[in-house]
Amino acid sequence: MNEILSLMNSHTSVRNFKDYPISDETLHELIKAGQSVASSNFIQAYTVIRVKDPEKRKIIAELAGNQAHVVDAPLFLVFVADLERARLSTTLHEEKMVHGQTEAFIISTVDTALMAQNVMLAAESMDLGGVYIGAIRNNPQVVSELLDLPDHTYPLFGMCLGYPESKNEVKPRLPMEIILKTDSYQSGNEVALLKKYDETMEAYYAKRNTANRSDNWTKQMARMFSKPLRPHMKDFLESRKMNRR
Repeated sequence: MNEILSLMNSHTSVRNFKDYPISDETLHELIKAGQSVASSNFIQAYTVIRVKDPEKRKIIAELAGNQAHVVDAPLFLVFVADLERARLSTTLHEEKMVHGQTEAFIISTVDTALMAQNVMLAAESMDLGGVYIGAIRNNPQVVSELLDLPDHTYPLFGMCLGYPESKNEVKPRLPMEIILKTDSYQSGNEVALLKKYDETMEAYYAKRNTANRSDNWTKQMARMFSKPLRPHMKDFLESRKMNRR
């Protein structure tokens, strides 16, 4: 175990922040750290928008299920999967971009997610904490209009950052035996491992300092995947010329 591994293994979502600002210098260091991540074909298919306008934050918070920390966090960022610069590059060389390619959509999504994770890790190295806000995809069209996003882009998720007022304990992750496999996916003991993991998670939720409850992992997954997951996203992505084929 070294300092970096210790930092990575201590990650937990933070939603309560001290009333203390994050300087522009710190923000720039975070973005530089994000930009240092690997990028497919060096496309760097991401844009980050800092949202300072209180009214815009309020609207985004409401769209995201009334998450108050979107309003209260010292820093709120929206990570945008961005192929617009790629489109501009094709016009500079008198080429025409092929719109809506699934591979380009995947590249932009992966690039943006990798970049954001570097930002989060860098923030935690500076004693900041944060939480991802995937619920901005509840209404990505309104978020896009609020942030003046052009075609060939879409808002992937938000991120609240600040100095933690409080933290939850680190959540136990799935057992290594179910995540790491050799040569074949099939191991035959998934159900037994999941049941054992459920016991671990039930104990975690029961003892957690804040928002303790009776729950486990497979129950959460059953609730989530037994109903449609933002079915509007397909038509929205097509409207943004992001994914048609």
